[in-house]
Formats: sequence, C-alpha cells, structure tokens
Amino acid sequence: MSDWIVNLIEQSGYLGVAFLMFLETVFPPIPSEVIMSVAGLQAAKGNLSLPIVIAAGTAGAMLGNYFWYLAARVIGIDRFKPLIDRWGRWLTIDWYEVERAEKLFGKYGSAFVFFGRMLPTMRSLISIPAGLLRMRLWTFVLWSTIGTAGWTAVLATAGWVLGRNFHRVDDYVGPVSMAVIIVIIAAYVWRVIFWRPRK
Repeated sequence: MSDWIVNLIEQSGYLGVAFLMFLETVFPPIPSEVIMSVAGLQAAKGNLSLPIVIAAGTAGAMLGNYFWYLAARVIGIDRFKPLIDRWGRWLTIDWYEVERAEKLFGKYGSAFVFFGRMLPTMRSLISIPAGLLRMRLWTFVLWSTIGTAGWTAVLATAGWVLGRNFHRVDDYVGPVSMAVIIVIIAAYVWRVIFWRPRK
C-alpha cells in the first residue's frame, strides 16, 4: 500500500498529504502511520518543510473529523432511539447508557476527543459520539485539532528522523495499533456475551 502513498506525496506535495489524511480519517484502513512518516521522509530529503507537512496532515485529518461530526450532528441522537430499541443487543447499549454517555460527554468530552485522536480506529470514530451528543463545535474543533496535530507531528517527526528507514515507524506503531484494535474487539465480544438491558 505504501508505494502509491509515496508516489502521491512526491507528485502532489502538501496537497497530497492533506488529501491522504482526509481519506485516512474517513476510511480508517488507510494508515496515517505510513502517510505522515513518508511525508516526514520527504521533509528530511528537503523536498518539503516539516512544519508545513504537519500542518497539512492536521488540516486534512480535521476536514475528515468535521465531516463525521457534522454528519452525526445532522442525524441527531433521537433518530438512533429506534435503532437502539431494536438492535441494542448488538450495539451493547440501551437508552439509559445513551443518557449517561451524554452526561459524561458534557463533563469530560474534551478529554475523550483529545485522547481519542491518538488511538487507532478511535481517531475517526470519536467524531460520531461528539456530533450525536451535540458537543459544542468550538470545543470539538479545539481539542480535535490539538490531538490531531500531536499525532501527526509524532509520526512526521519519526519519518524525518528515520529518513529512508521510515518503514520502521510502522514496526513500532503497527503492533501497538493492532493491540489496541484487538482489545476493542475483545471488549465488544465480552459486552455482547454478558450485556443485559436495564429494566
């Protein structure tokens, strides 16, 4: 997968970085670890500027984040009630938990969004509850941008430092990402087995 990412960044520069990070946010299987480390390599070679690479990656990812937030906000949580009533077993959630999540998001939403931007898979998905639970837009944008900028900066800097060995970024980040995904799947299976709706 990395070959076409390398080619696109070489040909399109910052615009290619932003476009790829937008795609990564909308379609998570595209790895940000490869995108930003390749962009960092181009900066190390002098073809791009590292700060602008980080800014471009952050801007592209934030466009995708805003897309999911806006889509979820337009749909609204109330439209999900029939789905929760019907498919609550497989969603492992009932309306009581939705109301509890709404209170938690109102209190700790900034932390959820900030740290969520640094976790595999959650980077994209965290925008959906933020939109559904109508988190204030400026709060969402602020903490999403800080978290996203931190993640893209780490990856781009790693690519810049490692130079042509940028593939080693995925050697370290890849297993951690896979471990997080496995934990998420295991937690979901556990909830499906033992979840019971509240009366």
